[in-house]
Amino acid sequence: MIKTVRGDWQTCQSFVEDLKSRVGETSQEIEDAVREILLQVRTRGDEAVREYAEKFDGWCPERLELSREEMEEIAKDCDPAFLTSLKKAAENIRAFHQRQKQQSRIDPLANGIITGQRVRGLHRAGVYVPGGTAGYPSSVLMNVIPAQVAEVGEIVMTTPPGRAGRPDPNIIAAALVAGVDRVFLMGGAQAVAALAYGTQSVPKVDKIVGPGNIFVATAKKQLYGVVDIDMIAGPSEILIVADETADPKFLAADLMSQAEHDKMASAILITPCEALAQATVGELYRQMETLSRREIIEASLDRYGGIIVCETMDQAVEFANELAPEHLEICVNNPFDYLGRLDNAGSIFMGHYSPEPLGDYFAGPNHVLPTGGTARFFSPLSVDDFIKKSSFLYYPKEELEKAGADIIRLAETEELTAHANSVKVRLEQ
Repeated sequence: MIKTVRGDWQTCQSFVEDLKSRVGETSQEIEDAVREILLQVRTRGDEAVREYAEKFDGWCPERLELSREEMEEIAKDCDPAFLTSLKKAAENIRAFHQRQKQQSRIDPLANGIITGQRVRGLHRAGVYVPGGTAGYPSSVLMNVIPAQVAEVGEIVMTTPPGRAGRPDPNIIAAALVAGVDRVFLMGGAQAVAALAYGTQSVPKVDKIVGPGNIFVATAKKQLYGVVDIDMIAGPSEILIVADETADPKFLAADLMSQAEHDKMASAILITPCEALAQATVGELYRQMETLSRREIIEASLDRYGGIIVCETMDQAVEFANELAPEHLEICVNNPFDYLGRLDNAGSIFMGHYSPEPLGDYFAGPNHVLPTGGTARFFSPLSVDDFIKKSSFLYYPKEELEKAGADIIRLAETEELTAHANSVKVRLEQ
């Protein structure tokens, strides 16, 4: 079960190092297997995709792409109440990301110089959606809606066909709600390769986003540069910073909400309140009895969970910035007093009534977040991930003449004489 420690800074550091150990190097065997899959799909296209679907999924549809009519028919199997909730969530997600949208700009100066920046959506983006127990409709919304807000030309989704020959209807319904343009029934590294290289039936995309197993993650990593990717996601994690005003029932529930993802997930509580720490442990035991994924939760908490009783709230904040967690809950009465001091976190949940699932499903901020301490330099998925920018500039002749000597001097100092000559020939006229 979860361990409780009374920690100084050295103890906190040991937790950080232990969590970093979760994210190891991919085995050479997996790297080689994925490299072969990519090669086969790049050279043989649909034929290779079908062969791997038969091998790994046990079945391959006659046609890889679903028609709009087929999608609507499959979505009829969804619970109407689920669809209503999904649409409400989509509205919130769209509204939040709409406010991220950047505009092109032009900056004319009085001397005739014009500079600026053109912003536009990518031509085509691919969204990978896992199947089975890892297939989450909420992830469809979180990956597709920012791309749509960015005005990506075409959004292509791929998801495994399913052993029963029918994809998850909730996933297909989410694709309809989010506004996916095309859906292909294929999964695994072969699906990522098809999106990256293009095949006879699958269009080539500019960027691939979405979670997946180790083979999918390895394929994305190997294909980075052929296409852009979102990030290499690691196991899920949550850090809760709490003071004496927090409710141990809430804290225990929130720790387990992340621990249930998988046995590699991490859930940590740090608090200066010894009584709160002890009460939270008791709540973990009590609430776990009723949860369907108890075995996974127990394994996660036992290996990568922890409750740290620190000395002060300042120490807790320092630990949060060092850990740089994917999800950070600030369970205190005055959370905004801390916001400006929290520099490293994927998403911050503030106060006693902002649990992590609120962000996972409904509030609007994206739930595709950096893991494994990468929140120190990575950001949540956003509209910015689906745009490209071009700068532009215009100089009239007289302004180039004014700047010419400086440009030539800089170029010649770098021994790039052809650069300097490009300016000189214009000044000589």
